[in-house]
Amino acid sequence: MKDYLEEYKKWCESPDFDEETKKELLEIKDDEKEIEDRFYKELEFGTAGLRGVIGAGTNRMNKYTVGKATQGLANYILEQGTQDKGVAISYDSRKMSKEFSMQTALILCANGIKTYLFENLRPVPELSFAVRELKCTAGIMITASHNPPKYNGYKVYWDDGSQIVAPRDKDIIAKVRDVKQFSEIKEMSKEEAIEKGLLNIVRTEMDDKYINTLKALIINPEIVKEQGKSLKVVYTPLHGTGNTVAERLLKEIGIQNLYVVPEQKEPDGNFPTVDYPNPEDKKAFKLALELAKKVDADVVLATDPDADRLGIYAKDSKTGEYMTYTGNMSALLIAEYRISQMKEKGILPEKGMMITTVVSSNLTQAIAEEYGLKLYEVLTGFKNIGAVMKKEEELEDGHEYVFGFEESYGCLIGDYARDKDGIAAVMALCEAACYYKSKGETLWDQMNNIYKKYGYYKEDQVSIVLEGAEGAEKIQEMMTNMRNTPVERIGDYRVLTFKDIDRDYVKDMVTGEESKTGLPKSNVLYYALEDNSWCCVRPSGTEPKIKLYMGVKGVSEVDANKKLEDLKNAMVAIVK
Repeated sequence: MKDYLEEYKKWCESPDFDEETKKELLEIKDDEKEIEDRFYKELEFGTAGLRGVIGAGTNRMNKYTVGKATQGLANYILEQGTQDKGVAISYDSRKMSKEFSMQTALILCANGIKTYLFENLRPVPELSFAVRELKCTAGIMITASHNPPKYNGYKVYWDDGSQIVAPRDKDIIAKVRDVKQFSEIKEMSKEEAIEKGLLNIVRTEMDDKYINTLKALIINPEIVKEQGKSLKVVYTPLHGTGNTVAERLLKEIGIQNLYVVPEQKEPDGNFPTVDYPNPEDKKAFKLALELAKKVDADVVLATDPDADRLGIYAKDSKTGEYMTYTGNMSALLIAEYRISQMKEKGILPEKGMMITTVVSSNLTQAIAEEYGLKLYEVLTGFKNIGAVMKKEEELEDGHEYVFGFEESYGCLIGDYARDKDGIAAVMALCEAACYYKSKGETLWDQMNNIYKKYGYYKEDQVSIVLEGAEGAEKIQEMMTNMRNTPVERIGDYRVLTFKDIDRDYVKDMVTGEESKTGLPKSNVLYYALEDNSWCCVRPSGTEPKIKLYMGVKGVSEVDANKKLEDLKNAMVAIVK
């Protein structure tokens, strides 16, 4: 009998599993393809924690896989001897998020580990902030970020408020794998956990601290108060956690004309008005843009379900059209605004730094050079930005954090947290809009000013979705082919440098010289091209996709758009 059928049979018969789980599994007894997909592997606790489709089975998010992950984490914390510092836990609006968060808290409590559980759903950045504020040993966020509604997930943070990084991630993964039987998962009732002082509920006092911390980061509060009387802002939390704090924050800083999309205001794990609750997806803005046209809004903002990502449209006053921004554009608009204002006011650190990822815009380099900031480039994942922040903080003469972002619609404007913060980004963009409004300009005017100043940097990405066991195999095959086939030209561009980050290998394609990347191992291939252009390929760490990234620099918008389209087509042809 095939292994996955053995495992399926065990789940259907073992006393370790409840009747509801068995009933769900018996309903698929004649569908071998579905059984295979649910049981061909264990839902892996990877470097980003867990993420998967909700349902019964080893390759699904359910109380057994969540329980196993939590017991493994508990064993690790006990080994570290930091159980008394406690663990902060938050969750988003997805199906089963509330249940998984309570289950997680009670398993930790049963292991003698103090927990701080948010009374209701809250954004990822507030969880990162709370870990630092409460001086916890760890944090857990139940979320599948921007994935479709059938998914949920489990992110683990460490005491600096950043998601776990090497070597700790590998050590925790090993502890999770060591939990062989579901019967090893410890249990405790809510009543007993409260009675023993192990389960502590976090209420709105954390919102107050978080919001006040963000408000203190505003550079031009008077301009915001003045221009906030007339600036019109449409915001949607896309049925997620964003509006638990965003509306209050914007009103407190002085944004008087704020319109929250009514159909998407309330948290709802079915995400009934969108196919895909992702602010990177233009379709997610449909209702927000309709409202924007009705109220003549200046800016349209959307955060994903756990509110770490922000998408934006801004009105072009010349045409009346709402113009979309990529994650690179919105982050670098915030960066240019904040850094130029800090310099003007004499508060830009002498030894300041910006941090970004290898797949983000090369415009970052130009901005860092303009303001004399050191630029760090790290692997994809905000935890890698957090790791540099921690390292520099621990040095006696380390660089001071000024700004960090990744192209996937996430940035962090201060060092109060260690994950991307869509709420702070909403605030920062509203501040920037007020500032440029006071100069008679829109955010779209300012975006064009940035291009005129630095050059027309444009980026794009393509995701090729390949689901299931066959898809995973195909992705691996595509990466192997790319890795082992020397590429000397991509479209019109000569390849200048090839980097295989998984093998810590760099080849100068002009001189033939070989060297090391100096980056941690990761399944990423990077091609530096002529004329400030580049391409990159990697499998997604959280979804069944292979992702292609590319960027160009043009002399005008038309020139940059044409170059980008040509490069994108050339890259897709090579990968496929």
